[in-house]
Amino acid sequence: MSKWSDITMYELSIPIGINTPPWPTYEPLQMKFFKRLAPNGANGQLMTHSNHVGTHLDGPLHFDTAGRDMASLELTKLCAPGVIVDLSDQKEDWGIYTPEDIEKRVEVKEGDILIINTGYHIYGWDSPTADERRYMLRHPGPSLDFIQWVRDKKIKWIGVDCGSADHPMNTKIRDWEPLEAEKCDKVFQERYGKRLNEIYPWPDHYQAMHIELFCQPYEAIHAECLGGEIDKLSNKRVVIGCFPWKLVDGESCISRIVAFDGFEDV
Repeated sequence: MSKWSDITMYELSIPIGINTPPWPTYEPLQMKFFKRLAPNGANGQLMTHSNHVGTHLDGPLHFDTAGRDMASLELTKLCAPGVIVDLSDQKEDWGIYTPEDIEKRVEVKEGDILIINTGYHIYGWDSPTADERRYMLRHPGPSLDFIQWVRDKKIKWIGVDCGSADHPMNTKIRDWEPLEAEKCDKVFQERYGKRLNEIYPWPDHYQAMHIELFCQPYEAIHAECLGGEIDKLSNKRVVIGCFPWKLVDGESCISRIVAFDGFEDV
C-alpha cells in the first residue's frame, strides 16, 4: 500500500491574474483592493471575471440548460485515476488528433480522466514563448470520431493544455476570425485533401466536444488551459484531481488541477 510520503504532487494549472487571457469574447479577470490595512489591519480585494479564464472546468450547465451545476459534481467524478497523454511530438497549427493517436501512446481505461498534452501550453501567457493568437486560434483539436470513443470509454472528464477541447475551427472562432478560417481551410486542403467544412461540418457537428458530450447520459465535460508541470508526466497513469468551487448554479469554474503520482495501482 502506498504511503503519503511516496506520493508526488504535480501542478497542472496555469497562473491566473489580470493578464491571463480569457477565451475570446469572455470577461477577463479584474481585481482591486476595496480596503487596505487601515482601519482594522486587514487587506481586502474584489474580483470580477468570467468562468472561462485561466485553468477552468466547463460544467454540464455550460452547454446544457438542463445540465448539472458545479455544486452537483461528485468528488469521485472530479478526482479519480487517469492518464496524461503526450501528443506534443505531432504538434502543428490546426492539427487533428484521433483516438488512435491516444491509444498508441497510453492505455485508456473505462471511466478514466484523460489529460491531453497537445504541446500548445508553450504558447500560453505564462510561457517565454507566449503567443496568444496561436494558443487560442490555432491549437490542435480532436477528430469527430473522438466523440464516440469518449462515450464508449465513459471518460469522466478531459483536460487540454490549450484554449479549447474542440478544434478552434469547430468553434465560433471560425466566424469571428474569417482570415484564420481561410488559412485553416487551405491547410486542410493541402494536408487532408478536404475543406474545413467537410472535416468539421456545420451545423451538424458544430462545437461537438461541448454539445455532443455534455448532456446526459454521457456528461463527459472538460477542463481547458492546463499547463504547469504537464511535461513531467508524459504518458503516465496517475490520480488526477480537479478542484473547482462548490458553485451553486455555476455553469463552469476556475479550478486548480493536480496530479498525484506514486500510487501502486491506478
